[in-house]
Amino acid sequence: MHVATVERKNSLLTGRNFHQNQAQSDDAGFETEVYNNSVVHTPHLRSLARHSVVFRNAFTSVSSCSPSRSAILTGLPQHQNGMYGLHQGVHHFNSFNGVQSLPLLLSQANIHTGIIGKKHVGPGSVYPFDFAYTEENSSVLQVGRNITRIKLLVRKFFQTHKAEAVERRRVRGEGISSNLKEEEEERPFFLYVAFHDTHRCGHSQPQYGAFCEKFGNGETGMGTIPDWTPVYYTPEQVKVPPFIPDTPAARADLAAQYTTVSRLDQGIGLVLQELRDAGYENDTLIIYSSDNGIPFPNGRTNLYQSGTAEPMLVSSPEHRERWGDTSQAYVSLLDITPTILDWFSIPYPSYSLPESPSLQVLLTGRSLLPALTSEPSSWITVYSSQSLHEVTMYYPIRSIQQGAYHLLHNLHYRMPFPVDQDLYVSPTFQDLLNRTRLQQPTHWFKSLDQYYYRERWELYNTRSVTLPAPEI
Repeated sequence: MHVATVERKNSLLTGRNFHQNQAQSDDAGFETEVYNNSVVHTPHLRSLARHSVVFRNAFTSVSSCSPSRSAILTGLPQHQNGMYGLHQGVHHFNSFNGVQSLPLLLSQANIHTGIIGKKHVGPGSVYPFDFAYTEENSSVLQVGRNITRIKLLVRKFFQTHKAEAVERRRVRGEGISSNLKEEEEERPFFLYVAFHDTHRCGHSQPQYGAFCEKFGNGETGMGTIPDWTPVYYTPEQVKVPPFIPDTPAARADLAAQYTTVSRLDQGIGLVLQELRDAGYENDTLIIYSSDNGIPFPNGRTNLYQSGTAEPMLVSSPEHRERWGDTSQAYVSLLDITPTILDWFSIPYPSYSLPESPSLQVLLTGRSLLPALTSEPSSWITVYSSQSLHEVTMYYPIRSIQQGAYHLLHNLHYRMPFPVDQDLYVSPTFQDLLNRTRLQQPTHWFKSLDQYYYRERWELYNTRSVTLPAPEI
């Protein structure tokens, strides 16, 4: 999950700087009370929803971590910004050097930028942040799952932000008696809190459980996260989405995921409390979403609805008329960059990339601020594109959803669909493999052969499907 805060100057309204705060989860879906899952406890997201517009038809433009984060932070789809697959290690995908990203544009507009948690994009020159605690300089478990550490880093960011204003006054030789109030000395800020929950970790840190649900729970060798009260669920309690096999293994997997959803929710509560304590509650646009579908079969790395549908909450102190409302508008994570630029009244620059010097770079998305005032009647279309996840997982897909109709084009349909490593070793997928090998019932809506080998074109009518269900 990602949390971001944005502040802009708007003297006509309040005479104060406004901020933007964005919170983002990692591989999170609709396992919250906000989206009618009554099992998992998410009181802080439920509280945020009461002050937000809740979007029921929000989608990522790509169902993979680094490509999705690059799209969120540039407003450009992965096939345009250059982040075709995962960024880290041997994958080494990067956005094109000439891309004008959101943090770059905000920095150029003298807006204080910060990121806490999982970054997973590059190069650094394209995605510069003034304040950064990420996997590039810290343990991703500490800055992404340790909600006490995240809380303290958010507090540090706000303290640094306020100290800037004090130092600016000191350099100018202005004392306490200056006619300018302290908050009017502060420049706007953008804070991006990128939680690592609810990403799987069984492939990399199996000692912490399939979803790192044991990390910091106080058991021997697990450490303690002081601000986290672990919440546990039984396999019998969980609600199995229709695109996941309904088996004991999958239910136990989902129960572990639910525990990390609860940790995520408690972390969101801590971040929002820091925002209130710092005095920014009434000045801040808050956006909550995820990056791609949950890491289960038919989920992440797929462009089906089960892989692209996202939670999306947008809370604006200037648009209270729709607080608590639900929007049916079709929106995209590509809309986040234009929304934040609109909030700060920053125009998108006119430029081209060296790779296509004759073509002007244009934003694909739109600002969501108008939807916070009235329900859009014509927002019914979203686009998605997929190239890779891991560097060995080339399977290009293009997708368009228009209202109830969803069309997918599998460009390399003769190839088997590739499976990423953390899903492959997961209890759910291993159980699916074993059941298939032993010719036992899989309790899934399709076979593994159908999952691996797809038609060139797939067309679905989703009219009878209510999100967060996929096409099945």
